[in-house]
Amino acid sequence: MARYTGPKTKIARKFGEAIFGEDKSFEKRNYPPGQHGANKRRGKKSEYAIQLMEKQKAKYTYGVLERQFRNMFKRARASQGITGEVLLQLCESRLDNVVFRMGIAPSRSGARQLVSHRHITVNGEVVNIPSYSLKAGDIIAVREKSKSLEAIDRSLSNSSSVYEWITWNNETKKGTYVSVPSRLQIPENINEQFIVELYSK
Repeated sequence: MARYTGPKTKIARKFGEAIFGEDKSFEKRNYPPGQHGANKRRGKKSEYAIQLMEKQKAKYTYGVLERQFRNMFKRARASQGITGEVLLQLCESRLDNVVFRMGIAPSRSGARQLVSHRHITVNGEVVNIPSYSLKAGDIIAVREKSKSLEAIDRSLSNSSSVYEWITWNNETKKGTYVSVPSRLQIPENINEQFIVELYSK
């Protein structure tokens, strides 16, 4: 699956926050990249530029390319509920994101790799599609043959995040996608309304 593989710190500096997770390079230079990055006297951004920036931030955060993201927006707009909130819920329901949230991998890119390499099961069946959309009640687990992987153990031992909408058992290396998270339960700093306005033009 195609995905962004360029310099992550540069992208994080563009948005002014470590959207890919902990980044020591970003902490040292948390201003925009480029010759005038540290110059705070920048021109005021247009409404379109702000909306576009928010969409790009969401895409980079969840590791989703334009076509996938646009298709998710169409699904969100066609469903009941607030379009922007449903869009983020669809992003959160991706298998790679839930694997990351459960602490099985330290980043979403790491989670994508685990899924692609067939280390993760859903309801007892191996699923190797990172964009697989989970439903409430689905059981996610580390494949039996993969439970001894050092990378997974290391990630789980360093994970301290707790989310109300998922459960995880370190002993069995199994968890449940309990429910679709509400907007308040999604910690990402994304203004989804800007994205809706952009696509609605």
